[in-house]
Amino acid sequence: MRILGLDYGDRRIGVAVSDELGWTAQGIDTLEKRRDDGEITRIAELVKQYEVGEIVVGLPKNMNGTIGPRGEICQEFAEKLRGQLELPVHLWDERLTTVSAHRTLLEADVSRGKRKQVVDKMAAALILQNYLDSKTIR
Repeated sequence: MRILGLDYGDRRIGVAVSDELGWTAQGIDTLEKRRDDGEITRIAELVKQYEVGEIVVGLPKNMNGTIGPRGEICQEFAEKLRGQLELPVHLWDERLTTVSAHRTLLEADVSRGKRKQVVDKMAAALILQNYLDSKTIR
């Protein structure tokens, strides 16, 4: 089964999925957040389409390791996913993943307009890849 990675932001949710063996992550989509929680319906569709067995949600921690208001919002989102999708949902420290995604895109000389379109799914791929890497190290 594959693992779905999510970078939950203020306006958008970056989405990544692992390969079937759980070795690599690839960004697949960016979802716009909606007032009616329609993004959860879309996530459920992706779970079915990719035969996902678990989900990883990025948890933004402060640099000192504490969880602030943004982290609490991500925890609530993870709980909502657990309840509605009935899958294991893990929270994963995402400190600096969006910064890394921006830096990588800058180094690749990607235009500002294109960066905006792909940075969220790239951040989701980094979150998921870090999670996958931690599982293979054990």
